[in-house]
Amino acid sequence: MNLSEKDLQQIAQRGIAKEQVENQLHQFETGFPFLRLEAAAAVGNGIVAPTADERKQYVDRWEQYKAEGHRVVKFVPASGAASRMFKNMFAFVEADYDVPTTDFEKKYFAEIEKFAFYDALDAACQKNLGKSIKALMAEGCYKAVAAQMLKPEGLNYGQLPKGMLLFHRYDNDARTPMEEHLVEGALYAASNGEAHVHFTVSHEHMDFFRQKVAEKADGFAQKYGIKYDITFSEQKPSTDTIAANPDNTPFREADGSLLFRPGGHGALIENLNEIEADVIFIKNIDNVVPDRLKPETVEWKQVIAGVLVGLQQKAFHYLNILDATPTEAQLAEIAQFVEKELCCQPKDNKVDADYLRRKLNRPMRVCGVVKNVGEPGGGPFLTYNQDGTVSLQILESSQIDTNNEEYMKMFTQGTHFNPVDLVCAVKDYKGQPFNLPDFVDKSTGFISSKSKSGKELKALELPGLWNGAMSDWSTVFVEVPLGTFNPVKTVNDLLREQHQ
Repeated sequence: MNLSEKDLQQIAQRGIAKEQVENQLHQFETGFPFLRLEAAAAVGNGIVAPTADERKQYVDRWEQYKAEGHRVVKFVPASGAASRMFKNMFAFVEADYDVPTTDFEKKYFAEIEKFAFYDALDAACQKNLGKSIKALMAEGCYKAVAAQMLKPEGLNYGQLPKGMLLFHRYDNDARTPMEEHLVEGALYAASNGEAHVHFTVSHEHMDFFRQKVAEKADGFAQKYGIKYDITFSEQKPSTDTIAANPDNTPFREADGSLLFRPGGHGALIENLNEIEADVIFIKNIDNVVPDRLKPETVEWKQVIAGVLVGLQQKAFHYLNILDATPTEAQLAEIAQFVEKELCCQPKDNKVDADYLRRKLNRPMRVCGVVKNVGEPGGGPFLTYNQDGTVSLQILESSQIDTNNEEYMKMFTQGTHFNPVDLVCAVKDYKGQPFNLPDFVDKSTGFISSKSKSGKELKALELPGLWNGAMSDWSTVFVEVPLGTFNPVKTVNDLLREQHQ
């Protein structure tokens, strides 16, 4: 593969090593290996389902941990644009008919007044078109209403990040997901009277995001009697990946330059690595509920955090024992903890102090999982690792060999689903932060088909943030109620009872 001097300059400008690009082009040729599965995780086999009494203990433990003055951060990946949410409405605006025809379109217009953004949209229609939504609909001008929602001269919802859309209506105002995350931060992640919230935002929306946060944060700080420390980061250009043609040669733009694309949410492991914290909560930007439904979410966040800090305390205690001269009985106790509570099975039953230290001295995460209700996405599995051991992982369908009947059965009959509800411990037993990129399984990326200017291309996604990027972490799954999982994938999802 010949890279020109100009190519090398372009690569260097992004902070990417030439070897990295060569390696990525090689991966287009070879593909990624599928993962070897042991079983789908289930309650009693990798998933913990705490009783009411246990839940109370976990919440108390979390409250105690925060009272000790530890630094807690809420990390919200918020760079996603909302364009996919409005796919159906873009199609309607472009359609060769003028009245709502599909079930989706009919529902949208029949219930339009229920949207939290209705008043803002009505104001945009009156300002730009001189008529209210009701008047426009009465005249059959449905497309004009949809266009005012999507286009820059109206609300511009087709281009804004999801975090900036009005999701929920309250008595006096309406709130965006960004605001709901600030409220959540105050309710379960504040310690020392301060809530640390970090948003990852795309470059083009950074100024707008900062401005909106600045407008809203003080009101919530007063309401909840706390201070906010709100920070932002962008996905780094050095984590972009090169695009390839279908024949695996570098894809080039019209001017001959190489095309780089964002490497997917797995790139955010670099952003996560720069967060100064003892414990970090991770939750997607669109998984929020109005205040009336927050108590359940808050309780379960405290539960999974209590599980995490309890396990971490034990791991630290055992690592200190391993530093001294452990007895056979102590080694047996530690091995039992690693196998039963951290769900890590050794290769060939080979357990010694080195193995135990390796499995204990690494980042730890507790992930909430919900009962499977047919939502697309990853699930919890017991999986073989590079070193031959078996541990818990969150897998995406793309990591599973669809030709393997046994694996497909595990995937389709899996009882639980990953809603991206994580709490992470990122420091070692001596109080030093782990270098998180060291724990990524680089063989777990995947290749997808995309297009640019009408030309087909292959895109390379880095190991996902909660998949391969956290592959070599200690992982524990806790069953959480479905009520804590309310993603918004399409605009009509906002009409669901949970978002009203």
